[in-house]
Amino acid sequence: MNRPLRAVIADDEPLARARLQRLLGQMDAVQVVAQCASARETIGALRSTAADVVFLDIRMPDADGFDVLQALPGARPQIVFVTAYAEHAVHAFDEDAADYLLKPFSADRLHAALERVRNRVRAPELAASAVPPRTDYAARLAVSVGRRTRVIMVEELSWARAQANYVELHVGGRDYLLRGTIAELAERLDPSRFVRVHRSALVRIDAVDSLESGGGGQYLLHLREGAVLRTGRSYRQVVRSAFGLA
Repeated sequence: MNRPLRAVIADDEPLARARLQRLLGQMDAVQVVAQCASARETIGALRSTAADVVFLDIRMPDADGFDVLQALPGARPQIVFVTAYAEHAVHAFDEDAADYLLKPFSADRLHAALERVRNRVRAPELAASAVPPRTDYAARLAVSVGRRTRVIMVEELSWARAQANYVELHVGGRDYLLRGTIAELAERLDPSRFVRVHRSALVRIDAVDSLESGGGGQYLLHLREGAVLRTGRSYRQVVRSAFGLA
């Protein structure tokens, strides 16, 4: 969000409104678009103004801040309650308030509240711009066996290692050669299920029965099928993370 936060101040005390206006004026990227002295004025301002946040007093002459929220059943701005009464905090956060400022508050405390508001306002934009997760990982691998092509489901693959211009696939006690490199195979497989443990080897995570320290920053991976793989030193942190050791 590149534009300033649009703020509404709602407080029946003129001095409180003036102080909050002054403090907000000292903050970066905040624009006060309305000041209100009553619940009725606040409801009108929030219905007619595209505000990002309202700094809302709880006790006002004609109604309280919670009544204001009840009058705004649809989408509403972020709420920062500003009050001298601590006893309403639980109710405030039940209403999904971004923050609860107790008078008198410091400029630093107000700045922290604004950061919470900014994070909430930015969250939908960040989610919309996030790169969607890949869903095109291979479900099967095709290998040549004589004159036939064998289709291997990736959940049957226990581990694989580089062999010159091929990758040796270990599947249910049998070995198959797949043309290509170990890096190319790793790119095709779901990283939540397979992990590269050596420059020349990868393993299906749930095919590993146990890990044993191999010294020098290495591990020995004992697979359920009986094979034992030694990890590379440079893959230590990757292995620890994959198996919940980090």
